[in-house]
Amino acid sequence: MKIKQYRTQFIKELAPFYDAYEAESFFYLILEDKHQLRQIDLALNHELTFEENDFVIWEELLKQLKKEVPIQYLLGKTNFYGLDFEVNENVLIPRPETEELVEWIINENAGSEKSKKIKILDIGTGSGCIAISLAKNLPNAEVFGIDVSKKAIETAKRNAITNNVDVTFMLLNILETEEFTCQFDIIVSNPPYVRNLEKEEIKKNVLDYEPHLALFVEDNDPLVFYRKIASLAHKSLRENGKLYFEINQYLGKEMFELLENMKFKDIELRKDIYDNDRMTSCKVSKTL
Repeated sequence: MKIKQYRTQFIKELAPFYDAYEAESFFYLILEDKHQLRQIDLALNHELTFEENDFVIWEELLKQLKKEVPIQYLLGKTNFYGLDFEVNENVLIPRPETEELVEWIINENAGSEKSKKIKILDIGTGSGCIAISLAKNLPNAEVFGIDVSKKAIETAKRNAITNNVDVTFMLLNILETEEFTCQFDIIVSNPPYVRNLEKEEIKKNVLDYEPHLALFVEDNDPLVFYRKIASLAHKSLRENGKLYFEINQYLGKEMFELLENMKFKDIELRKDIYDNDRMTSCKVSKTL
């Protein structure tokens, strides 16, 4: 069968589950991953065909997509900030909003003197996407990443090797941590922040397949991780060190107040590309 003909069939079969644009994007992701063919290749050669045994792979992937398994998990990888990352059921799939957080940190620190080393800690590192992207783009940075999940740490370590960066990953439960053994210039975290009451807004492909440990918090204390990390930041950030968070879009005001009440300074709340409150930064002051 001609590949172009199968593409039409593939998109049609996914029509009850995805819009045509998304289904087509899946088709080309699989085509490149499994056959090393790009969209331009198919456009230039309409006569390209699949062999009979190729359909075994495609039909299995189609079956999983109909169950709304994320395409990133099916292919075992995704792209984040221009880098390739392994992803699996033990780690969240990185989002474009998190790329914005990484961009913010890089823009504020890329101009620092090359001779001046900075220490960065990524809390709840997951796949390592934040830590690794920062290490790749800030050559003067010594980067650390911690997570409560052993399998997430294992995944992050493999991603660091793939992307040829040196990041120290450690297994640690942040809620049980009293202090760190060294001082940092930057602490960044994208901790669990989705309240249980918001589950009805979550798509099936996220709710059924991505790790709940990295997603959800209890409704009665949705800022539990932020409060703990901010408390540790007071002890572990150097004077004028910066704390960056990705946050729940519905809790921007509450986050600002939390940081204000905890005596941080230069607090900034930023919106993401979708105009949602999504990121904060602030500085710690040792001379209050």
